[in-house]
Amino acid sequence: MVFRKPPDGGWGWVIVVVSFFTQFLCYGSPLAVGVLYLEWLDAFGEGKGKTAWVGSLANGIGLLASPVCSICVSSFGARPVAIFSGFMVAGGLMMSSFAPNIYFLYVSYGIVVGLGCGLLYTATVTITCQYFDKRRGLALGLISTGSSVGLFIYAALQRELIELYGLDGCLLIVGALSLNILACGSLMRPLESSSSPPPEKMFADKVPDQYIVYHEKEKTVEENISILEKGYIGEKCVNNVPDCKQDSILNKNALSSINTININEKETYKKKVVEQTNFCKQLAKRKWQLYLTYWKDTVVLFKNKVFSALFVAILLFDIGGFPPSLLMEDVARSANISEDDYYMPLISIIGIMTTVGKLILGILADFKWVNTLYLYVTTLLMTGVALFAIPFAKSYLTLAMLSGILGFLTGNWSIFPYVTTKTVGIEKLTHAYGILMFFAGLGNSLGPPIVGWFYDWTQEYDTAFYFSGFCVLLGGFLLLLAALPCWNACTNQSSKLPPNTYSYKVASNA
Repeated sequence: MVFRKPPDGGWGWVIVVVSFFTQFLCYGSPLAVGVLYLEWLDAFGEGKGKTAWVGSLANGIGLLASPVCSICVSSFGARPVAIFSGFMVAGGLMMSSFAPNIYFLYVSYGIVVGLGCGLLYTATVTITCQYFDKRRGLALGLISTGSSVGLFIYAALQRELIELYGLDGCLLIVGALSLNILACGSLMRPLESSSSPPPEKMFADKVPDQYIVYHEKEKTVEENISILEKGYIGEKCVNNVPDCKQDSILNKNALSSINTININEKETYKKKVVEQTNFCKQLAKRKWQLYLTYWKDTVVLFKNKVFSALFVAILLFDIGGFPPSLLMEDVARSANISEDDYYMPLISIIGIMTTVGKLILGILADFKWVNTLYLYVTTLLMTGVALFAIPFAKSYLTLAMLSGILGFLTGNWSIFPYVTTKTVGIEKLTHAYGILMFFAGLGNSLGPPIVGWFYDWTQEYDTAFYFSGFCVLLGGFLLLLAALPCWNACTNQSSKLPPNTYSYKVASNA
């Protein structure tokens, strides 16, 4: 598929709006699952680590399946994938209202909703990158705020719905709201080149020459059959002549001609079988070559040390940085903070500050004097420090401040696609982003259960958040080391990068 030059406006702003609402509707409940987490703890009576798997799967399974999601978007386009995923998210939420145990929620809420969110996230990011180039940072920042606004609103909405209609009614209503994703997905018009050949012509150009010969030989067989029928009718007319010798000669000629045609038909059939077999072999060989090309491209990506460090950093960041958004409410309850002291849910504070962070960081990424990779590393290091401070917070005010800081720093998700694009190029964005999101999903899936298991083991959250802070700091330092200019000079990495990539060297004015 050939794409036009990104227009940086026009229908692209419609794409931004519908992508914003798509992420708002699909990620609102999974990101605000901390409210549901407390209800599930009381309803099913399972341990914190076991119950935390529901929310971690919902936020991690879609990222784990990012390579598959990328293939789906590349093969079918953003619009069909978004519409199909809308049914998945709505159906999964409604199914969860009938959950008899925690294991049912693993499938309905964790896998079905999570996979639908992953497909929608990949679709919105991919089509936005296609429509924007110079303003890509701003556009990605705007659409990524949809999930943060959803976290802010859904945290209070789900709590209110639970009080009015119970947990089951809350999930049914939230699932019904998710059906609006279908309307948003229908507006994701693909950006295709008007000069691209029609699908029929493209398909005909890809058909091997042998297959065309095969059809031509089919036409000759049909002609032979028509000749046979004509000859047989003519022989019947001649057989009415009373001359016996002439009759016998004609019969012999007819039999010999029929035998000859039968032999020709058998030979033609054998040739058809051979040619069709060769066509299938060539098709299988071509598919195998595409498969090998995919893995070769993957190996080339990992030869880029910045990309390799990036996947380690995103894995460790999600192991340590995601649990607060899921468990902060339970952290406050474990610290014996009274509900009367609550001015606003801590999850809502994380959500609104994540929105602010995504917008500000997305705008900063568009400035030429800002090195986006160093900006991303800075957010990782600050997140690690904030996680180390959580065990010392014993009041609502301090927890609210730390929630705001963590929420703002989590807004680095808006610049992560920007960093990925500058690292590998727009041509390999879908491939590389799918791989990175797989590791992000692995971190999202493992982070909250690990923190929950630490609590079940020690009966306090202090050790768990020390571990989380160490993971995030380690990932930030590894990525910083890979991006240092002296390291680039030693390995001559900049000369090995493919075209349309960005070498992360510190400029004199940075």
